[in-house]
Amino acid sequence: MNEAHNPILLDVHNLTVSYGGKPVLWEIDFEMPFGVLGGIIGPNGSGKSTLLKTIMALIEPLSGHVNIFGKGLDEVRSKVSYVPQRESVDWDFPASVLDVVLMGRYMKKSSFMGAYSKTDVEIAKSALERVGMDTFQNRQISKLSGGQQQRVFMARAIAQDADFYLMDEPFAGVDAASERLIMDVLLSIRDSGKSLLIVHHDLHTARDYFDWVVMLNTRLVAAGPKDEIFTEKNLQEAYGGKLTVLSQLSHLVKDRDFPVREKPRTKK
Repeated sequence: MNEAHNPILLDVHNLTVSYGGKPVLWEIDFEMPFGVLGGIIGPNGSGKSTLLKTIMALIEPLSGHVNIFGKGLDEVRSKVSYVPQRESVDWDFPASVLDVVLMGRYMKKSSFMGAYSKTDVEIAKSALERVGMDTFQNRQISKLSGGQQQRVFMARAIAQDADFYLMDEPFAGVDAASERLIMDVLLSIRDSGKSLLIVHHDLHTARDYFDWVVMLNTRLVAAGPKDEIFTEKNLQEAYGGKLTVLSQLSHLVKDRDFPVREKPRTKK
């Protein structure tokens, strides 16, 4: 099913998720269109990463369902790319940068045991060049900085050549240069006709980075085009007292040119 027949890329219906009997997401219901660079925002503990993991069937919901391209995930998995939080990965695993990026070509291989083709390797190297990591292709991933590791994740996603990209805090723990480069890559993916949904924890940059937003605080606060979502009412409902603190600090962000971020969590 494609955009011409169905304008809805992602349909999340009545999704409820619980950890240890405590609701983390409660009756989340929204539809995301094709061709957007979407962001999932909300305070710490609001269920941002949990939503992404549930969409990817890594967490089983108590109720509700998710459709992508009008189908269940298993039917369209080759069209979907998932980039987890960097902190969730064992970076001591003995693999080179090129090995990691080639994992993005796994679904394209002709057989389970078959070797990667010359085309696969060329695509992987091209993806590394695109994120400025081509000179690191033979380096062990454990020897990379946090920003470099995140760039490798981005290259793996590019190499997969998916239609829908889900990424969990790709800007967390990276330097300013890596953040700008990653943002440029995300925009280029969107401009090529693909769709993205990104968990993000920096409220101050969210409005600049995304054109479509899901705002959470356990329940869905709002979902839609950013200009409709970033209202005082929605922000107050999502962030409450934290919003007052953020507002008080906003002039410092502008005057001194440094970001105010909530500390990212590795688990939600």
